[in-house]
Amino acid sequence: MNLLSMLMSSMTSNSSVDSLSKKTGISGVSALTILSYALPLLTKAMTSNASSQAGAQSLLSALTQHSTNKFIADQISTADQKDGEKIIGHILGADQNAAVEKIAKQSGASAADVSAILSAIAPSLLSSLSAATTQAKPQQQANALDFTSLASSLLGGASTGGMTDIMSAFMKTDANANANTNGTDLLSALLGLKQ
Repeated sequence: MNLLSMLMSSMTSNSSVDSLSKKTGISGVSALTILSYALPLLTKAMTSNASSQAGAQSLLSALTQHSTNKFIADQISTADQKDGEKIIGHILGADQNAAVEKIAKQSGASAADVSAILSAIAPSLLSSLSAATTQAKPQQQANALDFTSLASSLLGGASTGGMTDIMSAFMKTDANANANTNGTDLLSALLGLKQ
């Protein structure tokens, strides 16, 4: 399991989607569809940001402010969406509006719903990445990681139910076609600063 798969597994579990639905008022199906397109795009954007040392350092600094042992569903239910909006703004930068519109078009959702979902998951996205870099540090090889146990701990043992089959279909989007979107390059950049 790679970083993106781990994020998909933890963020699209039944409990996480239920929390997201309650938090935003958006149906679980719509939230799940938005996530399926948003997570690969966000991972790709963070990878691009971390391609420079300054960008990687900035992201690493942000991760230190978003470290928690709470399960993803709990993080989402208590997420500060104003903070989430700022995080998404940093991740997507000048491309934010275009990215939101792209996800809206792909998912069939409104731009407002996409923005609400993104701001609700942003803090837990950073905390998940923080946990991944912490796990990866002793191994020093991002591509040798198996995130299955990390995803399980973030889920709190919760079942993904039928989400796995649904997500496997969505994962075949063009947003995930580039190998860089699986998170390997992102972790490599961050780990390089933690030597």
